[in-house]
Amino acid sequence: MSEQRDFWLSCGHHLLDRDATGKLLVTDEFLKVYLARPELVPPPEACAAERKLHDTLLNDPRSFVVSSQVAAIADADARENWEVMIRWRDHLVKHRTLEAAYLEIIRHNIRFPQLLVGQLTQVILRNALNDCGDVFVLRAAEMFFRPQKLAMQEGLVTVIDVETETLLGRQPRSPLIALLGLPVASEVAMLDDATAASYWERSDRFDMALDLTAGQRGLVALGDVVRRWLSHLLAIDVAIEPLSEIHNAPLSWYVGLDSEATRIGDTLWNGSDLDRKRESRLVGLFRLTFRDPEDMIEKFEASRYTCWRR
Repeated sequence: MSEQRDFWLSCGHHLLDRDATGKLLVTDEFLKVYLARPELVPPPEACAAERKLHDTLLNDPRSFVVSSQVAAIADADARENWEVMIRWRDHLVKHRTLEAAYLEIIRHNIRFPQLLVGQLTQVILRNALNDCGDVFVLRAAEMFFRPQKLAMQEGLVTVIDVETETLLGRQPRSPLIALLGLPVASEVAMLDDATAASYWERSDRFDMALDLTAGQRGLVALGDVVRRWLSHLLAIDVAIEPLSEIHNAPLSWYVGLDSEATRIGDTLWNGSDLDRKRESRLVGLFRLTFRDPEDMIEKFEASRYTCWRR
């Protein structure tokens, strides 16, 4: 366990307020960060309508925008970017908290660009993990909002940030990284006891690989992230633990995180053993236990299982 320090500065959590329950409240400063994105900063050749809209929102990021203001923008790509941005801003500000805005998106399958949803997920996770001093949990949480790639390396199952691996040394996408002068990734390192202390200073680089091999700390950390996420968003208290083996697991209900994982769950549900090929693709099997049975949708048994495959 490491000493708790600040992390994920680029998500903008320091620009937000909190209510009495610890949930995040949108501020003008947070909204203005979106206006610094390259998709929205008017280029030198931008028309007067685009420049006026950008200036108006810089002065008052909650200013009401009518459709004709966006329609007057000459560049088609810019119009599309502004349409998305205004819709996103309106969604955030109409909810009491960012957590409520997120839940509305998930529950009603509201379509927004994954980039924006990922950024929202990150800042909510930053809030939920504010008291967390375990960098293995923080690294596991990155899997919630950044695409990852699984790889076999010397018999280990490791997860690596896709964008970091692809764009090592290139310019960061988040405007806050540049504004805060945060360093960019130059290499990918394995997170272990020897490198754990360095996570704090490099958390915004997303340049540390995580070991998800059965029996190691990565899967335990991932379960802890899910536990904290459910507690923060839904006030549900659960215990989540990775299982070291899958034989005779008494499934009463399960969630597969994609179609292949669901087929693995179906096989186990029907009491069959996995063949070697499918077993080799199983990264983790977790047992979820509701501490309060009243939180369960179906009160047959307090244990639930989640499959995750590679």
